[in-house]
Amino acid sequence: MSTSRKVLVSGAGGFIGHHLVSDLKAQGHWVRGVDLKHPEYAATEADEFSLLDLREIECCLRATRGIDTVFALAADMGGMGFISQNHSQIFYNNALINLHTLEAARRNGVERYLFSSSACIYPEFLQQDADVRPLREEDAYPAQPQDAYGWEKLMSERVALHYRDEHAIDMRIARFHNIYGPLGTWEGGREKAPAALCRKIAAAKATGNTEVEIWGDGEQTRSFCYIDDCVEGLRRLMDSNRSDPINLGQDRMVSINELADIIAAVAGVSIVKKHVAGPTGVRGRNSDNTLLREVLNWEPAISLEDGLARTYAWIESQAGKKTARTAD
Repeated sequence: MSTSRKVLVSGAGGFIGHHLVSDLKAQGHWVRGVDLKHPEYAATEADEFSLLDLREIECCLRATRGIDTVFALAADMGGMGFISQNHSQIFYNNALINLHTLEAARRNGVERYLFSSSACIYPEFLQQDADVRPLREEDAYPAQPQDAYGWEKLMSERVALHYRDEHAIDMRIARFHNIYGPLGTWEGGREKAPAALCRKIAAAKATGNTEVEIWGDGEQTRSFCYIDDCVEGLRRLMDSNRSDPINLGQDRMVSINELADIIAAVAGVSIVKKHVAGPTGVRGRNSDNTLLREVLNWEPAISLEDGLARTYAWIESQAGKKTARTAD
């Protein structure tokens, strides 16, 4: 988006949306942010911010009015602890959000639209081993996502492509692979693995109790993409001509045990891993970035160690502030 545009970021009160708004403003665009809540950890830089329930079509029509470009990031979601226990809520809320935002964009003449999908759309039968083959975009079918979150994202991909074909909306679809970083949820049950482990290890450092709980045996694998790389990828994707789904993530796969060790090294503390029962998701997942490199002539560059160092420092600071408030 080399020229200034009028942009809507839905989900602008959330983690990725908040960072994206700041980036778009730095690029010189006029930005409207919409969410059920304001950003929790820092003020928004949006030119206009509206508290709207995007499950309602009238709210979506208000959100997209006068807009030429949409980044559709709004979603009811969280880490495995939340996703594994709220299937009906997730499917219902997210289906309404995505169907209504797309239809409102059509009615209001939106020119360009980016739908934020997820690596959760990939079939469970391709992710049963920790040493998984990286997932290519064409692996999505035959479909068998593990949970309702993945099924709804895949359904919304299909709807977005039909709107592209039948209503001439210039569509983009990014399949996120485990985005992490500062200003994201780090406690309360919706946090994802990197944030949860940063919080636990910060507590271990602060209390001297170095036992850290990890769900399952910790050998489940993932790749993790730092937020700055995610935002740059979104900007580059929007500027590209790619209208079919594409992976957006790192392609370095680590186990959850290894992730904990990296964070502990960043924190400068030795930990004892305590493996407990808990939802672990698929056994292994990694991003194949072949298409990402071909289409965008780019791929995420921030190392896991660097990204986790930035994330841990922020979460340790947040935990310290919370402890101080409690003490007062």
